[in-house]
Amino acid sequence: MKNINIDDFKVIAPINLDKISTTFDLDAKKKEIENELEDVREQLGDFQNTIYAHGKYAVLICIQGMDTAGKDSMIREVFKDFNTRGIVVHSFKVPTELERDHDYLWRHYIALPARGKFGVFNRTHYENVLVTRVHPGYILGENLPDVTTVKDVNDAFWDKRFNQINDFERHIAENGTIIFKFFLHLSKEEQKNRLLRRLHRADKNWKFSPGDLEERKLWDRYQDCYEDAINRTSKTHAPWYTIPADDKPTARYIVARIIYDTLIQYKDIVEPELDEDVKANLDMYIKQLESE
Repeated sequence: MKNINIDDFKVIAPINLDKISTTFDLDAKKKEIENELEDVREQLGDFQNTIYAHGKYAVLICIQGMDTAGKDSMIREVFKDFNTRGIVVHSFKVPTELERDHDYLWRHYIALPARGKFGVFNRTHYENVLVTRVHPGYILGENLPDVTTVKDVNDAFWDKRFNQINDFERHIAENGTIIFKFFLHLSKEEQKNRLLRRLHRADKNWKFSPGDLEERKLWDRYQDCYEDAINRTSKTHAPWYTIPADDKPTARYIVARIIYDTLIQYKDIVEPELDEDVKANLDMYIKQLESE
C-alpha cells in the first residue's frame, strides 16, 4: 500500500477547495486499507496510555464536514481501541438556552480535554463561522450587544470572530493542548449518493431530514465559507488537514495516520520514571505480596 506524507494534507498555504481532490488512491484494496487502519489505531491506543501516564498534554481533535461526510463513522473506527476513560467525544448541536446565555466559545471551552486525555469535537467551534455565516440571522439569537440586525453581521464582525477563534486556539496550544483539525472534503455527487442511500435503506432512514436537502442547495456557499475559514485559521500550532472523504476507509486511515505520525514526534511524551526509592525496593514489594 502507498505510504502517505501527512504534509500533503496539511494546509500550509491558502487553498482552493475546487482544486483539491475528494479522492485519494492508496493503491490497495478495501480489506488491506482496513487492516492498516486496525494496526495504526492499535498503536494510537497504546500511545494514549503513554499520554495519560505522562499527564502534561491534552489532545483535541476537531472534525468538520458537510452532511454525510462520515464524521460519526470516522470517530467510531479511528478511536475504537482507545480506553474509554481517556477519550471524550462531544457532538455539538444547536446551542441550548444555557449555552446562548454565554459567549459562543463557552460550551467548547468547558468541553476541552484534561491533561492526559483526548477530546473529539464532532462539529466544532467552527460552526460559529460556517452555518452562522451561511445563515447570519442565527447570530441574532446570541443576543450580542452590538448586533441588532443582520446588517450588523458584516465583514468586520467575521474578522473579529476569526481573530477570537485564533486567539482561543493559540491559548490552549500554549498551555499544552495538541490540536488537530480535519475537514472531510466530500464531493457533491458523493453526498447525493449517500443521501439516496439513507432514503433507500430502511435502517438508515432515521438519519435523513428534509432539511438536508435545503442545506444541500447552499452547497457552493458552504464551500466558500469552509475555504475561507480554513485559510484564515490554519496555523502551525493548530493546522487544518483536508481529507479526501469520498471513500470512507481511505479517509479513516489517513486521519489515523496523521494523528499517530504527529504525536510520536513529541519525544518528551514518555511514561514517568518510578521514584528511585520505589525502584530500589521493587524486589522487596514483590516478596511481600508473594509471601501472603
